[in-house]
Amino acid sequence: MKYVGAHLIRGSADSLDTLLDRLGKEKVIARGSPDLYARAYRKFGVDEAEDLRARARSKPVADAHRVFALFVPSMTTEAQNALLKTLEEPAANALFFLIVPSPEMMLPTIRSRVQTLEIQADMSRRRLDVVDADDFLAASSDKRLTMLKPLYEHDEDEGRDIGAVIAFLQSLESRFAKEQLSLSSTAGIHAIYRARKYATDKGSLLKALLEQVALLTPKM
Repeated sequence: MKYVGAHLIRGSADSLDTLLDRLGKEKVIARGSPDLYARAYRKFGVDEAEDLRARARSKPVADAHRVFALFVPSMTTEAQNALLKTLEEPAANALFFLIVPSPEMMLPTIRSRVQTLEIQADMSRRRLDVVDADDFLAASSDKRLTMLKPLYEHDEDEGRDIGAVIAFLQSLESRFAKEQLSLSSTAGIHAIYRARKYATDKGSLLKALLEQVALLTPKM
């Protein structure tokens, strides 16, 4: 398969290895190449966008392309706007592969300028961690805490599957977006937004953030 420009992939941090294996097998680029920049971010803001833009301007030194393979659990609006031109018109011989928990988290202006790419990922671990939003909202507080445990039981930074956490919180946000909100929903919505904002921070108390979501989000 021939790749051109920027590509958006739905996946988790685990999908990065799957992508690199695929690019290697297709002889796009090999692991260890000086022209490969592969990274799983914890958060992605304007500073990270500016760094990526600077890297993208350099020319390949060993391969036909410079390849940027990135897992991004969340990206601020400011960062997306800063990257818009880079993704729309990549520097010569630059390829971008952005893995995100949900393409819908990206601005429409970004989604309209990139190609969607499907990759075959090992979903066995993610299936254990995925929490269905409708099942969660219908459950009691005690059951909710049990449902969320797989998301925070590895509470050290390196053990967290942030992609699964962000995907779950985004699914709750989408669910509430379809409802007429009442005053009783306010505390729960704020808890979801707060968890979404701080979940990717290094050292964040993920368990406490998710417990607030479980306890404050109204039953539906």
